[in-house]
Amino acid sequence: MTISKSAGIKFYQTGTTGQIAQNLLGTTLNYVTSQGITLSGLIVETEAYLGEVDTAAHAYKGRHTAANDPLYEPPGTIYIYSIYGHYLFDVATQTQGVPQGVLVRAIQPIQGIEQMELNRYQTGISLTNGPGKVMAALGINNLILNGGLANQAPLFIDLSKRKQPQQIQHSSRIGVEHQGDWADRPLRFFVAGNPYVSKIRKKEVDAINYGWQV
Repeated sequence: MTISKSAGIKFYQTGTTGQIAQNLLGTTLNYVTSQGITLSGLIVETEAYLGEVDTAAHAYKGRHTAANDPLYEPPGTIYIYSIYGHYLFDVATQTQGVPQGVLVRAIQPIQGIEQMELNRYQTGISLTNGPGKVMAALGINNLILNGGLANQAPLFIDLSKRKQPQQIQHSSRIGVEHQGDWADRPLRFFVAGNPYVSKIRKKEVDAINYGWQV
């Protein structure tokens, strides 16, 4: 489903980037392949990055390059980047020129699961419980869709209906331990009890409802 351009822009600039990261939990990340197959999953884990002041952000101190240019574009712009050969999905927030964004760290697969498993040669929880795994499961391994809008196919977030978490928890972000004062900021948000959340302990998993309201 495609949401109007104006609706997408409004969502991604309503509230702080941390609030937007939380509001994305329970929405659906979709990718329609060139063969017309829809792969999708509920977003269960996100991280907020706060631009120029955030030592862990790609735009820290106003850094602006061709690589991170989508962060400076209108809210709802897709920012895809590569780390150690893994592609990650981020979406710009706030107004144009304010380089803040939200990283989608994990999804709970709901459609096209068999294709995701083929894409990753993997099954079970480890299929999409990390940001690089998400993109690999979708079969996205390049920057072709970088700079597109997150409310337009083939890669888009459906904001029209949101599954409600029972509880949203937060913690410091993962992989930014050496990024100064911002390393410990509680800017990682996740659906408590969802097994697809990265690094979740087995005793914390809600095996019945996966952390969703029923």
